[in-house]
Amino acid sequence: MNLDSGAFCVQSSDNRGGCVFNASLLAPDVELSLLQPVWNLALENASYCRSPLFPIVVGVGSFFLFTIPFTVIDFAGRDWRWAKRYRIHPETAVTWPAVRGAVALTLWNQVLYILPVSVAQCVWTPDTDLPLLAPPLWQFLWHVVASLVAYDFAIYVWHVVHHRNRWLYRNVHSVHHRSSVVHCWVSQYVHPWELFCVGLFGTAAPWVVGAHPMTCWGFMILNAFLGVETHSGYDFPVMLHRWVPFFGGTVKHEMHHQRPLVNFQPYFTWFDLITGTECPGILAGGVKPESLLRT
Repeated sequence: MNLDSGAFCVQSSDNRGGCVFNASLLAPDVELSLLQPVWNLALENASYCRSPLFPIVVGVGSFFLFTIPFTVIDFAGRDWRWAKRYRIHPETAVTWPAVRGAVALTLWNQVLYILPVSVAQCVWTPDTDLPLLAPPLWQFLWHVVASLVAYDFAIYVWHVVHHRNRWLYRNVHSVHHRSSVVHCWVSQYVHPWELFCVGLFGTAAPWVVGAHPMTCWGFMILNAFLGVETHSGYDFPVMLHRWVPFFGGTVKHEMHHQRPLVNFQPYFTWFDLITGTECPGILAGGVKPESLLRT
């Protein structure tokens, strides 16, 4: 037992090690984060959460989870009026052959590349040290945003290089642009080199800002969601680009798939605005704003 930390480690009958958090054992001047109850769940399941596999499971699992509602809308809701109302290209339909190809490549990449990397991490990477205190809420939010900005910049640079260089575009990034209709599974419809770089940037971004493990996992979940959302082909009122300034979202990225030399940033728009590569996108229902008609 560690009286200073306010936690002690236990070994359960099923060999699942963990830590039991007891706030009464903390020093009086220690202020607990609002996130502490959530973080306690990770401490109680520390043997799982400390594993090098855990972040991979969080990132990959989140991606597959977030594709479900959009896939349901694409197929089961094909004739739903409200869904058509918010589809950027209501005149086109997402077809099973297109989705099947994207799903097949996604699963192939997971088995052929992600699985071996995961096994290697288990062998050579030490377990993650879990601090006993959760990050303050303000720090959690700040580091998630900072990680997103860092990731967005890294992908922006990579994206520009792989469009401007003909060899890199033809042999690597063109895979991502093969689908004529953008849908949520296109998010992972990529060449193995692109998959590696995206994974590397996504892992490095929270590390660069010195994020707490809980913040790293939160960023991975948000990043997986945004990757799916920006390729969904929908312009729903609740999406971030409707509310957050300088956030391009699915509208801007959909336009990038139509005009590949514009809107290089995956999420934000400031670098595209500075460099003159920002382009307005088509809105819900196929509406073309005047700013787009002038370009």
